[in-house]
Amino acid sequence: MGTTNEGERPPGPHPTGAAFLLAQLGAHAAKLFAERLVELDLTPPQGGLLRLLAGSPGRSQRELADDLGMPPSRFVAFADELERRGLIERRKNPVDRRLYAVHLTDEGGKVLAKLRKVGAEHERRMTEGLSEEEREQLTGLLRRLADRQGLSPGVHPGFRSVRAERSGRAERSGRRAGHREGVPGDGVGDGGSSM
Repeated sequence: MGTTNEGERPPGPHPTGAAFLLAQLGAHAAKLFAERLVELDLTPPQGGLLRLLAGSPGRSQRELADDLGMPPSRFVAFADELERRGLIERRKNPVDRRLYAVHLTDEGGKVLAKLRKVGAEHERRMTEGLSEEEREQLTGLLRRLADRQGLSPGVHPGFRSVRAERSGRAERSGRRAGHREGVPGDGVGDGGSSM
């Protein structure tokens, strides 16, 4: 694109800043990642919980709800669906019998392994066109910006809006039909990276 005779920009979209580009790419990455998770019969918040449990098994429901930025009352119904599917289990906390400790099951571990593969492929696709050095530099810069904004590492801020799900399948079929109930923004964990 050049300039006009008078030195003005030609008609068309105005240049955009970094904040807009981050939002544009974030929404695009979130949408693509959510579509990939349908193959695993997971929603992005469910994938986020599996990741949290792999890193720190045996945490209480309240702690996990806090980490996800989700109200505890919503977390219970949210976790019920994963427990019904045999991906997580609640056990009495050995230190405080009033609390439940949440753990991945063997089946949950298998699904998490598939989720990590999907995440790695998503990361590759979203950063294709960058060299390894550029990818590392971009990741470092984005991490620094996220830290500066006070964002929790690895937790999508959209999880705060997750509603209790009656069924993951019902929600996903509703989204395919054009309904977006229970979807945090276009939301995914962290756009699929760092699974």
